[in-house]
Amino acid sequence: MRALSIKQPWAWAILHGKDIENRTWPTHYTGEFLIHASKTFDFEGLRWMLYHKYSLFASTPIPGRDEFLMGGIVGKSKIIDCVSDHPSPFFFGPWGFVLKNSVEIDFIPCKGQRGFFYIETQV
Repeated sequence: MRALSIKQPWAWAILHGKDIENRTWPTHYTGEFLIHASKTFDFEGLRWMLYHKYSLFASTPIPGRDEFLMGGIVGKSKIIDCVSDHPSPFFFGPWGFVLKNSVEIDFIPCKGQRGFFYIETQV
């Protein structure tokens, strides 16, 4: 199955309501993919999320820095479109993969890669 590495806390955010994944490159792919939480952490992203937590994550507490799973598969989602503009508060562009049906799965440790990559798993 295809997988995409995403820095924490953004991988966590997708599983808790983030409806778009920002990229510098577009994709023609639509369909399910696995969410790989990379070993790189976006501290500025966590600050942004904490600043907006009441409007975006009101019902879900944001974990502490050391509570994020990293270095493996944490969930799956479905890309339904790739856009260059979107009303989502999570859209920063220049490209956004519009996501649907994001769900958490049991952690599967594995190495990530740039862009989409394939992983053998029965999820």
